[in-house]
Parts: sequence; C-alpha cells; structure tokens
Amino acid sequence: MRLMTAFKAFFAILFNREKAERIAPVLAGESIPLLEAEKQPEKLPPPKPEKTAVKQSQSEAITLLAALQRDARFLDFLMEKLDGYDDAQVGAAARSVHDECAAVIERFFDAQPLRNEDEMSQITIATPDASLVQLVGNISGDPPYTGRLTHHGWVAKKCDLPKWSGNPDAAMVLAPAEVEI
Repeated sequence: MRLMTAFKAFFAILFNREKAERIAPVLAGESIPLLEAEKQPEKLPPPKPEKTAVKQSQSEAITLLAALQRDARFLDFLMEKLDGYDDAQVGAAARSVHDECAAVIERFFDAQPLRNEDEMSQITIATPDASLVQLVGNISGDPPYTGRLTHHGWVAKKCDLPKWSGNPDAAMVLAPAEVEI
C-alpha cells in the first residue's frame, strides 16, 4: 500500500507544480498546510429534509396470516402451549384448525396438486425444471429420468388476497384484542 502511494505521489508531484509546492513543506518536516476549504469559515451543514410520514400498508403475508387467524384461529393454535393437554384434545383442536385453514387456502389460492399421477407411481421426467420438479436420490446420467413420485407438489391456480384498507396504525395487527362487555 505504501509503495503504491509513493508511486502515485511521485507522479503527482512530477507532473503538477501546485501539488509539489504543497508537499515540499511536509517532506521538510513542517506542519501540513491547510486546504482552502479548511481556511474558510465553518459552514453549517445543510438542514436535513423533514421526514414525511409514510402511510403503513398491510403486506400480503400479514393479510393471509390475519385471515388464517380470523377464520381458523391458526395463531391461537400454534402459539398455545400444549403441555397441559392430552393427545386426544390436541387432535380434536387440530382437526378444526386444519379444516378451516384448508378453506382459507382454497378461497385465496385454489391450491391444486402440481402432478396428476398417483404418489409412489413410476414417472418419467424428460427435461427436469427445478422450479417444477425436485430430483432426489442417486441422480446420474442425462435426462430423461425415471423415478417414483414421492410428492405431487402444489400449484396455486389463483392468488386472490383481499386488499387491506384499514388504519395505518393497525397494519401489522394479526388479530385485534377481544373484550367482552
């Protein structure tokens, strides 16, 4: 680094008289001369622009999570400590949450199997596309590949999340608090 700086300084001094005159006192052990900008009276920094309030909007992820909570009590189920419940009680609660969550996903996304073949059936993949098919196991050679379908995958036939038009202060609220009167 010092060598490169020395070369740069050498050529800067060699070809620029003003720079040579400024560096000469430093090389003689004198103090560094002030730059012109440093000689001028101190200027105040420009005023910072005022921050304008950005209206918070609810993200699609929050919209989906709020719908899962509203319709299926999904967050209540996930966030509840299950230590005090037996397996039958957890199973009964899970069945209700499962059915209602499936209804929300169906309503918003119309999720369908990506592949129509039965799981565990033999299928051939002519040209694998990693976004459509994940090849697992001992993969060698070139396509086409023949293997067993272990999961059919999922595809959304639509994405129809409702637009949120609530209060900006509530943009991150997944479920309002409930107060019985």
